[in-house]
Amino acid sequence: MKTADIRPIEILLVEDSPSDAEFTAEALKEAKVRNHLSLVEDGVQAMEFLRRQGQYAKAPRPDLIMLDLNLPRKDGREVLAELKADDQLKMIPVVVLTTSRAEEDVLRAYQLHANCYITKPVDFKQFLEVVRCIESFWLYVVTLPPR
Repeated sequence: MKTADIRPIEILLVEDSPSDAEFTAEALKEAKVRNHLSLVEDGVQAMEFLRRQGQYAKAPRPDLIMLDLNLPRKDGREVLAELKADDQLKMIPVVVLTTSRAEEDVLRAYQLHANCYITKPVDFKQFLEVVRCIESFWLYVVTLPPR
């Protein structure tokens, strides 16, 4: 099958840092797999997007969620707990991409059924490489669940 015949992968990025969102978008633009990136800036918007509420009534169902933990209004741990408790949403893979290296954050994310936990590097080049590795694994190697 040609790449042009494959539907784009829908990615929801939940990130409140404009620079990290920009770095992630830039890295994904260079992806081998076609993708469409949606961005929300806090946990409340993330749940509205996922539940297709309000301004997100026509939002696409994501194939993959990239979730920061430290978010305004509703943090990433709360989003992860709600998401994995919802029968309609719990099958969507979640990559936690955060600055926290705290052992309790790593443990809590996995207790809440995160699919993986990645600490963001501070260096721009390393950050781009991390996003490319996420893209390569989750969008090229892994078979994602059907929508």
